[in-house]
Amino acid sequence: MRFDLRILGGTVVSSAGQSIMDVGVRNGSIIALGDLSLDTSDQTIDAAGNLILPGGIDTQVHFREPGPTHKEDIESGSRGAILGGITTFLEMPNTDPTTTTAEALQAKVDSALATSWADFGFFVGASTSNIDELAQLEMLPGTPGVKIFMGSSTGTLLVDDPDDLRRVFENTKRRTPLHSEDEARLRARKSLISNAPHPREHPFLRDAEAAVISTKLAIDLSEKTGHPIHILHVSTGDEIRLIADAKARALGTTCEVTPQHLFFCAEDYERLGTRLQMNPPIRSAEHRDRLWEALNAGIFDVFGSDHAPHTLEEKAKPYPESPSGIPGVQTILLILLEFVSQGRLTLEKLVKMLCENPCALYGIERKGYIRERSDADLVIVDPKSEWTITDNWIQSKCGWTPYDGVHAHNKIEHVFLRGQHVVSDGKLMDRPAAKAVTYSWKGTL
Repeated sequence: MRFDLRILGGTVVSSAGQSIMDVGVRNGSIIALGDLSLDTSDQTIDAAGNLILPGGIDTQVHFREPGPTHKEDIESGSRGAILGGITTFLEMPNTDPTTTTAEALQAKVDSALATSWADFGFFVGASTSNIDELAQLEMLPGTPGVKIFMGSSTGTLLVDDPDDLRRVFENTKRRTPLHSEDEARLRARKSLISNAPHPREHPFLRDAEAAVISTKLAIDLSEKTGHPIHILHVSTGDEIRLIADAKARALGTTCEVTPQHLFFCAEDYERLGTRLQMNPPIRSAEHRDRLWEALNAGIFDVFGSDHAPHTLEEKAKPYPESPSGIPGVQTILLILLEFVSQGRLTLEKLVKMLCENPCALYGIERKGYIRERSDADLVIVDPKSEWTITDNWIQSKCGWTPYDGVHAHNKIEHVFLRGQHVVSDGKLMDRPAAKAVTYSWKGTL
């Protein structure tokens, strides 16, 4: 049999295990797995000793287009994604203008078709002005559904009134991801800031109780309406009990954890200052430990980066004038692989949460798996290559990473998007023809 591409002798990883096998690709799809050494192909990659992973799916990024594109746009954000082994991204609606109409969604899709390095989807934002249109908006091509901000966000995207939240749930059917912080508590606690503000105060001002109040409300409304929710970037150990209970009662509740909430803790504000400032905050080591316990217990469903870049000039503003958000789409897979190298995470769980579960969560088709008839989104990783992550490696317009100086033990050697060779020997090649991902009616988690 003849292929467009053969990848020979690598260790293919799925949630079910690891197997040394060859991968055969034709017309952008995986069409054969096994021993393909006697077959022929236009291109052959020797992957012996390396890992072959499905392309990563980052289900939470902010690429700033349209709006403040001086710090990111779809082209630069997706370029960083693909270099970091993320072949599909789902982008959030808090741009300027916000993605709250069919026209705004289509504008993003059109821009991504012209400039993106990775396949893509764009969430529609729920607002108090578009609730009655959400049933139609969530089913448009190019979107995985509707995103809710229960804590402060851009423009009209704040939906914190319980009656409005109920209406959103009642007017939509697909799983709803949400930013869960209680807006009233966040506003009330602003007065508690010290006379000499420092970023270390961020997890105090946006405390764990703000997250707990919001998450409890969301779960209660989810139960009353029968609407499934997905809680983004869980940062507190206090929310775990609520989420675990909701899962035990089969409410359809799912949740995300970010690498930064597993990697950093509040002590790191002394070293990184506002570079570590994000919402919800990086919290104490105790909260971090409880997130790890929840990860090991199987509470979390997906990893997401919450990539939200700002320039260093913006980050240098004195707290709290400094903006919240850190870049992460280019480093998410590498940091997770570091957790694997440390023995804290298995490759199988990494693939399940970064590749497979995002597909089940939102009904993404043809992605997330190395199996016949799936898109040939493939990442070849050298697990024995030591190097140091630096700001200079970052493709984002912001030009920095909180992981600057971290010693890595894995290197992304090759990345393929639907069989197109996009990264070779760790370097970018020609930009591929990216596409909007397609979805089944709803996810299966």
